[in-house]
Amino acid sequence: MNYFISDLHFGHKNCLSFDNRPFKDIEEHDKALIDNWNETVGIDDDVWILGDFSWYNATKTIEIFKQLNGNLHLCIGNHDKKLLKNKDVRDLFVEIVDYKEIQLSNNCGIVLSHYPIPCFNNHYYGWYHLYGHVHTSFEWNMMERVKYEMKALYDKECHMYNVGCMTPYMTFKPRTLEEIIAANVISE
Repeated sequence: MNYFISDLHFGHKNCLSFDNRPFKDIEEHDKALIDNWNETVGIDDDVWILGDFSWYNATKTIEIFKQLNGNLHLCIGNHDKKLLKNKDVRDLFVEIVDYKEIQLSNNCGIVLSHYPIPCFNNHYYGWYHLYGHVHTSFEWNMMERVKYEMKALYDKECHMYNVGCMTPYMTFKPRTLEEIIAANVISE
């Protein structure tokens, strides 16, 4: 099974208020992320983290990530580069990329990136784009506006979804593509 999530920001106290994350402190936040992850993800599942995984130092990050189920893949986020200089942190991941395309069995696919790409590869052919970076900010609203305009003005669907853990449909846990699509169909 493939799961997706972004902007975990383990250890990043400012994210609690910036995202209005519903935790009393960063320790409760981190514990909830770990518990939600392991209740969802099995040992053999693949999880794509679309950037900004930890604010901690390498030692604490490794300690946390060794508790997480699954095979971890990373699309690098803007806050990840310093940690990725550490070989032991890099070894937590099966794969580390800036951008990834995953071909699905039904002549469709997924474009993965930390950053939103409104005109992503194959967007006119039913592909999906999963991204993070914008949290629940005005930038997410801009991306939602782009999706709306593509449909309203050009009659083209734009299947791009923010998988930031703080979004209402992610609820601080990794989700499958099917779960992400279903949650967004309801809200569109």
